[in-house]
Amino acid sequence: MLRHERDAPRVRTEGELTAVRDRLIALAHRLGREPSGQVILFEGNVSASLSDGSFLVKASGSSLPELKVDDLTRVNRGIILEGLATLGPRPSDAEVERVLSEARVDRTARMPSVETFLHALCLEEPGVEAVGHTHAEAVNAVLCSQAGAAPFLGHIIPDAIVVCGGRPAVVPYVDPGHALALAIKEALAAYRGDHGRPPKLLLMENHGPVALGANTAEVANVLGMAAKWARVLIATYAFGGPRFLGVDEVRRIDGRLDEARRRRILLEEGR
Repeated sequence: MLRHERDAPRVRTEGELTAVRDRLIALAHRLGREPSGQVILFEGNVSASLSDGSFLVKASGSSLPELKVDDLTRVNRGIILEGLATLGPRPSDAEVERVLSEARVDRTARMPSVETFLHALCLEEPGVEAVGHTHAEAVNAVLCSQAGAAPFLGHIIPDAIVVCGGRPAVVPYVDPGHALALAIKEALAAYRGDHGRPPKLLLMENHGPVALGANTAEVANVLGMAAKWARVLIATYAFGGPRFLGVDEVRRIDGRLDEARRRRILLEEGR
């Protein structure tokens, strides 16, 4: 008997599973169909936690704009994290596939995305219940440039501070899947050490943005704002380049009571 069959997690109620699944499908459709160029074809993935330590994640080869119930795979987070720790620095594709396969709570379900390792790590962060990753055109226009993520390390519009946080985490390009997850594990730990909390936005150079949210609505808001931020940033180069806000100005916006209230309202609207 495989371990994931012996120790299969159990959600508290079927109603919880249905509600989380429905919200995740709605997020996928929103990201896949909004006009900001977040994804095309099979790009991107989404996930959300369940109360028993498992989580739902997009199945490999499925499409966000057309995501259906059968396109979500429920996986055991503990098995994914244990696999990440024990596979070694350069596992074979077959070894990675074995962990992903064994982590499925239902063995008849489709194989989860190769980015399931990434999602498991992000969902381990305090306060994070949902994660979304896209290949947004405008964001990647910057991340794939010679400048990489550097232009996002300075803020140019106050609302991006409110929605995306005072500073994003950054990961240089790494092979997607297991190797990328190891790099993200380091980046999240370093960010938490510097800021005392997880990032809301993580930028993977030559790859795309990841949003870490308290719910699926926050994930959508972070990715949508990141796309707008990127479009404004790109446009500034037609007029001499960006004029970044000062460090004190960013801290002021990030800590204002009225902005904290706006954040709470946005979160409540997503529950």
